[in-house]
Amino acid sequence: MKSPAHRTRDIERQPGYLKPEHCAPPPPRSSSDAMWFIRDGCGITCSVITWFLVFYAEFVVVFVMLLPAKNVVYSLFNGVLFNGLAFLALASHAKAMCTDPGAVPKGNATKEFIESLQLKPGQVVYKCPKCCSIKPDRAHHCSVCKRCIRKMDHHCPWVNNCVGENNQKYFVLFTMYIALISLHALIMVAFHFFFCFEADWGKCSGFSPPATVILLILLSFEGLLFLIFTAVMFGTQVHSICSDETVEGHTSSLTHW
Repeated sequence: MKSPAHRTRDIERQPGYLKPEHCAPPPPRSSSDAMWFIRDGCGITCSVITWFLVFYAEFVVVFVMLLPAKNVVYSLFNGVLFNGLAFLALASHAKAMCTDPGAVPKGNATKEFIESLQLKPGQVVYKCPKCCSIKPDRAHHCSVCKRCIRKMDHHCPWVNNCVGENNQKYFVLFTMYIALISLHALIMVAFHFFFCFEADWGKCSGFSPPATVILLILLSFEGLLFLIFTAVMFGTQVHSICSDETVEGHTSSLTHW
């Protein structure tokens, strides 16, 4: 005997089970749809925190470590390198956040659209009951974006967006640049502690010694935490790209109604 799951799949092979008459035509695109931005409180908060932490690292690196340094070449080289990586990280973050990750048109499971697909006899298509759209292969519905996303990997609150077909490259670059500036900041903190430990702390920073130490410790904690997190995420993303897989791709895209 066939299991309930198998019987459900057999039913889904019947064209009538898609119920196109239950789907209204997709609404016309307006000027507000030109820019992709998810209005999610948690995601917006995480994105603001991300930018704040980058600017905090920028403040400590420039005003606590580089400007008071006596070696101009050291300050100039590390300043240009750190600021360049920070700019690229924030630019990649903005692109990952404001780029359509590959949203499937909402409400396209209409009779006219299904007929335009020119399906062959026995060909199986899947309909998302939440956004009433025909789901392409490896598309998954995101409950935060409220859309089906092509090649959806996961929804990341830190970029306030899904990571999908169109913005995964920006997300990979963002994790790589954050990992690099975190490592760079940790190296500079280590050098700063090494050269100022036995020297007069008042000459190593424009701030008081206690304030300098606290700022450097907080930067070290931030750098270590984000280095581990983004390095692991970067490695995971590169592996999924090389193997042509996604996190959501390991699960079945079949939706039971």
